[in-house]
Amino acid sequence: MSSPRRKIVAGNWKMNLDRSQARSLAAAVAARSSEAAAAELVLCPPALYLDPVLEAVAHSPVSVGGQNMHDKASGAFTGEIAPPMLIDLGCRYVILGHSERRTLFGETDTVVNAKARAALAAGLTPIVCVGETLQEREAGRTGDVVTAQVRGSLAGLSAAEIGRLVIAYEPVWAIGTGKVATPEQAQEVHALIRRVLGTLASPEVAAKVRIQYGGSVKPDNAAELAAQPDIDGALVGGASLKADDFLGIARAFGG
Repeated sequence: MSSPRRKIVAGNWKMNLDRSQARSLAAAVAARSSEAAAAELVLCPPALYLDPVLEAVAHSPVSVGGQNMHDKASGAFTGEIAPPMLIDLGCRYVILGHSERRTLFGETDTVVNAKARAALAAGLTPIVCVGETLQEREAGRTGDVVTAQVRGSLAGLSAAEIGRLVIAYEPVWAIGTGKVATPEQAQEVHALIRRVLGTLASPEVAAKVRIQYGGSVKPDNAAELAAQPDIDGALVGGASLKADDFLGIARAFGG
């Protein structure tokens, strides 16, 4: 049976590109978005370049998201971005709890949970990231770690709110390393996440939640990942900085 979930492929540009490059890349993806028409495409540029990217994709089906946000709607938080600001620009998505935010900036499940609540309240769709380190995987703790992150990051959310989320499983050991979980390894964790979502909401809600894989996804390994029943797309890092590579991945999920 084919999945009723529409695939979603998001490009996390991280702290890369300048204004002109961001606009050009977004325009190239928008112009060729029909190559992966069955999938939803999302671009997440640096916050400074959200405006030109939004302008570049304005007449296309491509969506735009932030890479992070604060959990407060306004206030004395120098350097931060409020959820209503992302909405005001025209963003639909926001990445929350990326492993770099967790490891480099100390974000905990509690922090991610507060941001997820705020994003949903503002009308944004959070892409909530979870994943284990190499040390945790080698210690056989992948299931425990991922389960705890999902439960902690989504604590207190209603079934309806959980149904509005996207989850991204990103094994930390495979991000930017060139390593990638085998399709079977990725599928195993995606299936686990869906079971956990079923206990937090219901099996029916869990069946509708899209779960992306993130971790050195490239055009040459995307098709094998896309063939797995519980992998509903990709959160793409380095390969999203080139239109050909990003669209090659997108075609694997929605071509």
